Amino acid sequence: MTALRIGSWRAPGDGVHRLTPDDWAVWRDLRLSALTDAPEAFGSVFADWKDADEHRWRRRLEDLPFNAVAVVDGTPVGQVSGADPDGTGGVDVTSMWVSPHSRGTGTADALIRAVADWALRGDAVALRLSVRATNSRAISFYERVGFTHAGEPGDEPTEISMWWLLAP
Repeated sequence: MTALRIGSWRAPGDGVHRLTPDDWAVWRDLRLSALTDAPEAFGSVFADWKDADEHRWRRRLEDLPFNAVAVVDGTPVGQVSGADPDGTGGVDVTSMWVSPHSRGTGTADALIRAVADWALRGDAVALRLSVRATNSRAISFYERVGFTHAGEPGDEPTEISMWWLLAP
């Protein structure tokens, strides 16, 4: 497969690709797009990240062990992160976003599947996430791929918690 060059980042082709801290600029560009496109969907805000330096972006990618982007036609169009299991067997899914022109194309499915595959390799038994209670499109997507309502609040008062029990 021919490698794609996106800025200084080199993707091995279309699909979902795991990032390292050296890929901070790709993560930054997507994350700032996400915070601009859907500010109501995230706990972070654009103003807190727009002037962040390289060190802060690298540290963000170091702090969470799984960070991936989806590439379609040579362009990064979505991102997701996963946190290590915490002893309960659950992996937190965070920073999930797909660009508006790629929604409904299977990109979100591929990103969630990448986190699930990574989680299963680490002996996790479930994925969990928090989503704004008013984000009906995201909730419908998560339900379609297998998440269920946990019956408890999410990370913030305006969020709900959802779980997906993984099967190896």
